[in-house]
This record gives sequence, C-alpha cells and structure tokens, in this order.
Amino acid sequence: MAAPNDVQIITIPKDSADQNQCNLSVDPEVEDIDYSKRAQWLRAAVLGANDGLVSIASLMMGIGAVKDDVKVMILTGFAGLFAGACSMAIGEFVSVYSQLDIEVAQMKREKRMIENEEEDVEKEKLPNPLQAALASALAFSLGAIVPLLAAAFVADYKVRLAVVMVATTAALVGFGGVGAVLGRTKVVRSCGRVVVGGWMAMGITFGLTKLLSSKGLEM
Repeated sequence: MAAPNDVQIITIPKDSADQNQCNLSVDPEVEDIDYSKRAQWLRAAVLGANDGLVSIASLMMGIGAVKDDVKVMILTGFAGLFAGACSMAIGEFVSVYSQLDIEVAQMKREKRMIENEEEDVEKEKLPNPLQAALASALAFSLGAIVPLLAAAFVADYKVRLAVVMVATTAALVGFGGVGAVLGRTKVVRSCGRVVVGGWMAMGITFGLTKLLSSKGLEM
C-alpha cells in the first residue's frame, strides 16, 4: 500500500498580509496634494513681496543716507513702489507667457500621442501669465508698504532709519516663513536667507549713496 504524500501547509498570518497590503496602499490625502501647482503663484508672490520690501527699504535707506527730510523719503518710496510694481507685473507676464508658449507648442507636437483626458489634465497645469503678473504686482506693493508705513510716523532722522531697518527685518522673517511653510521647506534656512540678503541690499545701498554724497554729488 503506497504511503500518502506528505503535504506541508504554510499559513500566512493575517496580520502580516494586512500589513503588506497597507504598505502597498497609498494615502489618498498625500497623493492628492500636488505642490507643483503651488509653484507658479507661490514663486511670483514670494519674489514680489521680497523684492518690494527689500528694494523700497533699500531705496529709502539710500535717501536717508543723504537727506533727513521725511517727506523726501516717503515720496521716493512711493515712486519706487509704483515703478517697481509695474516692472514686476510686466516682467512676470512676459516671462510666464513665454513659458506658456513653449509648453503649448510642446503639447501640440505630442498631440497625437496624448489621449483627450490626459490632454485636459495637462491644460489645467499650464501657467497663467495674468495670474502671475497680478500676484507679483500685489505682492510687491504689499512688501513695499511696510517700510513706508514704518517711516511715515517717525520724525527723528536716526530713529526713522532704525525703525525702517527693524520693520523690514521683521517682514523679511514673515515672508520667508510663509514661503517655507507653503512650499514645505525648512523655515529657519528660508528666513535666514532672505534676512541676510535684505540686510546686504540695504547696507550696500546706504553705504554707496553715502559715498557718492561725500564726493560732492549731493541732492
């Protein structure tokens, strides 16, 4: 009589199978978050705010190096705000529109290889020049108004310069922190980078303007 074949049964624990299944699954909340969609408006807004803050504060510090008249400083700051906001908006519009033309041309070349549904998704990710231009102009104005408000209510010359410096530093920390949080980057590094850059811009502008004034180029 033939001996029955020995059959070895391997049992997979239920917990292990469930764990493997969980490891292979993707959290829908994490999957749905696409940080690349934030890149367009975030870049324009953060750059615009930092540029407005640093450029107008530096401009006011430069004027403050040679003139102690608060009216001259404020008018100079507003002139820089208007010019800078227009410049940022136009520059951002042209830049993003060029990017849009390139991406649209690329999509047309690949049109035969892309299905209709995928093409609709790609169109949603195309850059918006008008959105970027408005974001840059508004952000520049928001950043520029900080040193203007800081200087407008201080009569003493030296105290006014110090207040502009302190207010600008605080705003740089705030803008750097917001940009880091929205972009999911390191807050301390982002804030330190923009603060040091702002200090350098204000210091260089103040020093060079003071130097030109000492050489006889007074207002």
